[in-house]
Amino acid sequence: MTTDHATPFRTELIRVRGLVQGVGFRPTVWRLARQYGLRGWVSNDGAGVAALVCGNMDGIDSLIGALRDAPPPLARIDAIERSPVSAAPDCTDFRIVESKVGEIHTGVLPDAATCAACRAEILDPTTRRYRYPFTNCTHCGPRLSIIEAIPYDRAATTMRAFPMCAACDAEYRNPADRRFHAQPIACATCGPHAWLEPPANGDPVDAARRLLLSGAILAIKALGGFHLACDATDAAAVFRLRRAKQRDAKPFALMARDIPTISRYAVVTEADAAALHSPAAPIVVMQSRRDADLPPPPLAGGDRVEGVTVGANPNPSPHPTLAGGKATLSAGVAPGLASLGFMLPGTPLHHLLLHGIDRPLVMTSGNLADEPQCTGNQEALTRLHGIADHFLLHDRDIARRVDDSVIRVMGSDVRVLRRARGYAPAPLALPPGFAAAAPLLAMGSELKNTFCLLRDGEAVLSHHIGDLENAASFTDYRRSIDAYRALFVHQPTAIAVDRHPDYLSTRLGYELAAHEALPVIAVQHHHAHLAACMVENGLPLDTAPVLGIVLDGLGWGDDGTIWGGEFLLGDYRSFRRLACLKPVAMPGGAQAIREPWRNTCAQIAAAFGWPEFVDRYGSTELHGYLAGKPIHVLTQMIEHNVNAPLASSCGRLFDAVAAAVGLCRDRALYEGQAAMMLEAAANDDSAAYPFAIVNAPDNTMLHLDPAPMWQALLDDLAADAPVPTIAARFHDGLALGIARMVEAVGVTGRIALSGGVVQNRLLLDHLMRRLSALGLEVLTHRLVPPNDGGLALGQAAVAAARALAGDATEA
Repeated sequence: MTTDHATPFRTELIRVRGLVQGVGFRPTVWRLARQYGLRGWVSNDGAGVAALVCGNMDGIDSLIGALRDAPPPLARIDAIERSPVSAAPDCTDFRIVESKVGEIHTGVLPDAATCAACRAEILDPTTRRYRYPFTNCTHCGPRLSIIEAIPYDRAATTMRAFPMCAACDAEYRNPADRRFHAQPIACATCGPHAWLEPPANGDPVDAARRLLLSGAILAIKALGGFHLACDATDAAAVFRLRRAKQRDAKPFALMARDIPTISRYAVVTEADAAALHSPAAPIVVMQSRRDADLPPPPLAGGDRVEGVTVGANPNPSPHPTLAGGKATLSAGVAPGLASLGFMLPGTPLHHLLLHGIDRPLVMTSGNLADEPQCTGNQEALTRLHGIADHFLLHDRDIARRVDDSVIRVMGSDVRVLRRARGYAPAPLALPPGFAAAAPLLAMGSELKNTFCLLRDGEAVLSHHIGDLENAASFTDYRRSIDAYRALFVHQPTAIAVDRHPDYLSTRLGYELAAHEALPVIAVQHHHAHLAACMVENGLPLDTAPVLGIVLDGLGWGDDGTIWGGEFLLGDYRSFRRLACLKPVAMPGGAQAIREPWRNTCAQIAAAFGWPEFVDRYGSTELHGYLAGKPIHVLTQMIEHNVNAPLASSCGRLFDAVAAAVGLCRDRALYEGQAAMMLEAAANDDSAAYPFAIVNAPDNTMLHLDPAPMWQALLDDLAADAPVPTIAARFHDGLALGIARMVEAVGVTGRIALSGGVVQNRLLLDHLMRRLSALGLEVLTHRLVPPNDGGLALGQAAVAAARALAGDATEA
C-alpha cells in the first residue's frame, strides 16, 4: 500500500501491554506496518511490545485498529498506548529488532495446545516435521513450562540447550513465517527427541502405543510434568494403577483422540467441545452417557473399586467390549460418580500416541497420591519405579511443574475448577480503583493452594500447587514462590495470609515477612472467597457492600469456631456476618472429615438427640448401622466439648446426608467424595426438604437450621424412599433454605456465590434459579476456582484495599 502524502506525517511510540510476547505479535506488527506504508521498528521489552512507527496518520490509525480487531490467536491486549515522538526512526523500512531488557511489567503466556497447522504437519509425510513429537510455532507449544526469565527469548528458556539447525534458523528469522521467533522451534535434526525405557523395537511412540494396548502402565513426560497412562477400558490395568499409585477412589482423568471418541462415553455439549478444543486443552468434566452401559457404580462406602474391596485381586477380563466394538470403560475410572473428566491431546507427542487408539486412555498425574508430579527424567525413574512398566522420556527440561487444568460447564458458563496448564499465569486485571495498589504477595490456603502476586493493577495467580500438608508439595510451594518473584522481579510491600494460625501458608507468610521486614495483613478465609468473586466480576474498589454466600468445608472463623456456611455482607476492606448454617459439632475434629458417619451422628444429635432418634427411627437401616459405632463416646465428646469443635460447615452437612443414605459412609478416600457421590446420585425430583430460620443463641445473627430437613429425610428413609429422590430433595431444599435466608436478612441487589461447595452443578443450578427469581443479580466464578484455588486472589484484593485506605496492619 502506498503512502498518502495528503495526510500529515508523524512519528509515534506505540506500546502494547498484555500477553504479547511469544505469540507472533512482532511479525504481526511488521506485516501490518509494511501493508500501511509505515517505517520504523518493533521490539519486545520488559513492558510488552514497543514499536516506533513513522508515516501518515491514516496508516498509523489503521495499524492500531488492525491490532485491536485481529491480534494473534494467543495474544491478549490489555492496553495500547500512543505518544508522539519528535525524531523519526533512522531507517527506510520497517524492522524487527532485538528485545530490550528493562523493568519487568509484561505477562508470561500459558502453555498452549498444539494448533491445527502443527497438528496437520506431524501427520503429513510430505513435511519435514512429519511425526516429530515437539513440533510447535508461535500459535502453540510450551511457554510457562520452559521459561526461566523475561523477556521471553530462547536463551531464557530450557530450549537454549538445542542450537537451531539451518532450516529452523531460517524459519525463526523470517517475519513472514509463523515460526518467526517461536522460541521453542525445533525439528528432528536439532531439537529434543523421545525414547523409551526399557527400550522396545521401532519408533518409541509407536512402541508406547502397543504397550498401552497390551495392558502396560506408562509414565509419559508431557509438557509440565509426567502423566501415568493406561488403557481406560482395561480393568486390570486401571486397578493395578490405582493400587500402585495409592489412589483408591478419586476419579482418573481421561484422554481421547477426538470428540467422537469422547462422545461414546460422555455427553459433550457445544460448550464442552469448545473448551476441549481451546488452546488451554483442559480436563472437561462432563456427564457420563446413560447409554454407555457402564457397570453400575458402588453406592455405599466409597471404598470399593471394580466391585471389589481395594487391595483384593479383581481378576477382570483384560479387554471387555460391547456389541459393535465399543470398549467398555472400566468402572474403576470414576467409582460412584456420574461424570467423567476428559481432555484432548495437547502436545504433538500425545497426538501421535493417540492417533492409532480408538478408545480412551487414563492420563493421570505422574506421582503417588497427593504428591507433586514428577518433572525430571531421573526423578520419574526413581519415584515412579514400581508404578510404571515403561517410561516414555524426552530431553527437553521442564522449568516448572504445571498440572492439567480442570473446568466444568455449569449454568451455561465455563468455570475453572483447577487453574494450571493453559490458564496460568495469565494475569487478571484488577477492577477500577486498584491501579495505585503497591505490590503484594498473597500466600493462599492450605488445600488446593495457589499464591498471588499483585502488581501494576493486575493479579498474577500462580498455577495450581496442591495441598501443602504434603511435604513435597510444600517444598514445591516455596520454590515456586521464589521462582515467580524472580521471574516477575516482584518485591512486595506487604504479605497477605489466611487467619488460620496453623496453615503452613500462613506460617511461611509470617516467616517471609519477618525476614524482609514487611507487614502482614491477615484476611479471614471466607472474606477472601467473597473478595475473589467480587474481583472476578469487576466490582470497583469503592463498591457498596455485597452479600456473599460462601459454602465450603471449613475456614478459621473470627470467633474461633470453624465456619463454612456463611452469609457475609462485605466490601473489599471489611465484612459483617449476618447469618450462617447452624453450627454443629465435628466429633473427632479432623477425623470427622475422614469418616462421614461422625457428621451424621452429630447432625442427628443436634436435630433430635440420640434417644429420640432411636425411638422414632430405630427400625431403619441407618440406625442399625450407627448402633454399631461408639455412639456413647461421640455423644459424650459433643456434650463436654472434647475434641468436637463447632462448625457451620456446608461441606460437613453434605457428608452427613451422604452417609445417612449410604454413600461414602465409613471413610472418605478423597476430599469432597461424599458430596460428589450425593450429587451423582440425585434425580430430577422437584420436592424440597425444609430448613428453618432461627435466631442464634446470643441473638446477634440468624441460623439456617437443618433440623426440619433431617426429620423429612429420615421419614423418607423409614418409608424406603429411593436414594436418588432423597439426594435431589436435599439439594433443592438447601437452595430454597438459602434463598429464604437471603430474604430474611433483607439484602437486595447483588449476591456473590463462592466456596468449594458451589462446584456442585446441581446445587449451583438451584441457587441461581431461586436467587434470580428474587430479582437478585447473582455473581459467580468463571476465571478462577470457587474453591481454595482462588483464595489468594481474594487475599490480595482485601490486603490491597486495606493498604490503600491506610489500614495495612495485621488484623
